Amino acid sequence: MVLRAFNIIALVIAALAFSSAAEAKSLKSGGLNAGNPTSVPYGWIDFCGRHSEECDVAQLPAAEVALSSKAYRALDMVNVQVNAFIEPVSNLEHWGTVLDHWDYPTDGKGDCKIYALYKRKLLMNMGYPRQALLMTVVKDLQGNGHAILTVKTTKGDLVLDNLTDDIRSPGETGYGFIKRQSQENPNIWLSLSDNSAAQASAQ
Repeated sequence: MVLRAFNIIALVIAALAFSSAAEAKSLKSGGLNAGNPTSVPYGWIDFCGRHSEECDVAQLPAAEVALSSKAYRALDMVNVQVNAFIEPVSNLEHWGTVLDHWDYPTDGKGDCKIYALYKRKLLMNMGYPRQALLMTVVKDLQGNGHAILTVKTTKGDLVLDNLTDDIRSPGETGYGFIKRQSQENPNIWLSLSDNSAAQASAQ
């Protein structure tokens, strides 16, 4: 598993030397408005109980990814490679429990939370700031709970999603945004509203 993880990172680094068709994609500007503190997902609390090093961390000032061509290609490659690397299985099938279980893909399998956590970890390992890589809970197009990784950038929020290899803005997903981690403290979660979707509906 460690070797496979390093292979993914190596592929990402190698890809930075080449232009990407995805880089030319015109992303709609927009972002998510963070509201008041809200309940912390049970899965994150459980994850912290098993990975205290990920959660027992200092509070840091909010930060964004400077969205250069190089940074965009890194986000794109991590999204594509992790989506290909993990075999999708349901929480019940994988862990044998209906309780929400968040973890890393130690066996190469998992549901949406495992994809998002692994993308977050790989990007942090590459030097991107933790404060810009935020676990996020949404309602998908069928109204079901779903987890994604949102990335705060200098050009707006971007969504990394296991259901598509395309990087999208929040307004392009059609999702209902519920809550995500605070930029300053990953153990505080904030309610969300989609500013880009609100702008689109007002036009």
